[in-house]
Amino acid sequence: QVQLVESGGGLVQAGDSLRLSCAASGRTFRRYAVGWFRQAPGKEREFVAVINLSIGDRYYADSVKGRFAISSDNAKSTVYLQVNKLKPEDTAVYYCAACTSTGWRTMRSYAYGLWGQGTQVTVSS
Repeated sequence: QVQLVESGGGLVQAGDSLRLSCAASGRTFRRYAVGWFRQAPGKEREFVAVINLSIGDRYYADSVKGRFAISSDNAKSTVYLQVNKLKPEDTAVYYCAACTSTGWRTMRSYAYGLWGQGTQVTVSS
């Protein structure tokens, strides 16, 4: 069973950057697609980005394309989300999650059975 732990969140100013990390335990990490989702207060959880660790496919939400980048270090069983040019509307709890789905399904939260505890990102204007 894979367990996920996020880190790297914080309080930053608009325009700043952060690198969020999702560290996984378990030796079958490379079987999974690992996605990042976020949830702002009073809003539904939304898809941000996903990487399929076995085939390398990456997908991004339109709202973050060109600003966020997802990557992985399989030797460290860690997936990163580099978040650049942060905006106040990026303020949310960011969660990583793992699933064995592929393609468009990995952009849907219902495809994921493994979730981390979340890391808070707050962007001040």
